[in-house]
Amino acid sequence: MFKIVVIFLLFAASAAAQQKEKDWNEILSAAKKEGKVVVVGSPDPVMRNGIIPKFTARFGIPVEFIAGRSSEIVSRVQTERSAQIYSVDVFLAGPDTTANELFGDKIIDPLKPSLVLPEVVDGSKWKTGKVWFLDPEERFVVRPFSSVASLLFINTDHVKPDELRSVKDLLNPKWRGKISTEDPTTTGAGSNMAARFYNQIGEEFVKSLYIDQKPVRSRDRRQMADWLARGTHPICFNCREDDVRPLIKEGFKLLEIFELAGVPGTINGSPWLLSVANKAPHPRAAQVFANWILSKEGLEIYARGYGSVSMRTDIDESFLNPGNIPKAGVKYFDDTDWKWIVTGRHENREKVWKLLKAR
Repeated sequence: MFKIVVIFLLFAASAAAQQKEKDWNEILSAAKKEGKVVVVGSPDPVMRNGIIPKFTARFGIPVEFIAGRSSEIVSRVQTERSAQIYSVDVFLAGPDTTANELFGDKIIDPLKPSLVLPEVVDGSKWKTGKVWFLDPEERFVVRPFSSVASLLFINTDHVKPDELRSVKDLLNPKWRGKISTEDPTTTGAGSNMAARFYNQIGEEFVKSLYIDQKPVRSRDRRQMADWLARGTHPICFNCREDDVRPLIKEGFKLLEIFELAGVPGTINGSPWLLSVANKAPHPRAAQVFANWILSKEGLEIYARGYGSVSMRTDIDESFLNPGNIPKAGVKYFDDTDWKWIVTGRHENREKVWKLLKAR
């Protein structure tokens, strides 16, 4: 009797696997007929040089990639939709845009029912025991990454690590005019960091740092990386690791700082959160892309290229900067927490904007 049960279970498992493979092949066939998938994301080289070529080679589906600031692209999408034009399939967007516009304005469809690849839906492949859906309904928005975030970068030819042990050391008059930051007066990484400082350290610190220290503001992150390398602004908030890494290879003495005394370490979901558009023009191609980008192959390309820590358990992390990997038992401030995104960050950012405007 036991043998019969075992044989039956094996047969059932085999039949289920065959059915899943058949279903996937049907999805893939329909996706190819749709002709392409339209993906929105930030203008980083990993997408263009890694993800798009590999996806197209793997499935024979071209990717039309719309690169730019998430907020600006979504504003364009909203304008198109008011004219009944639906042009986008997949969003790889930042947390503010995803939570407040895409989810808040009901531009996206539930993603959970579309995830069908066994290696994606298998809970053992994820550090959280399942795909991490960030939204309150746990159906729309996937968070594939969680890394310890950079606090800042320094050029060690101009700033010695011992000179920055505490966050209050940033207020040393020596660094006045020597700090660069993404513009904190607009939505983005600059205002996000300022809002976090306001929440964690207080108004006086933000005033001293962002006004008295006269940091140089920019919306061009590559310009900021160049300033960092040349030493004109040897302390950089919001420089990105993928911009700094090539400069380090060229011999510039640049150091990523993850923690300073007086401010909690932070994790975030950079580089993007995943969602799919409702009324997508290529829904099956979007489904194929969403499943593949969450697979081991897809996420590993991004993890390696961007230097982010994925939520998958089967990706080798030896190539990562150890500082980016969350330490067991350490309590971090989660800058991609949903409640912080839609309420806390917004409230503190408004306070920062009011403070900077009143200077």
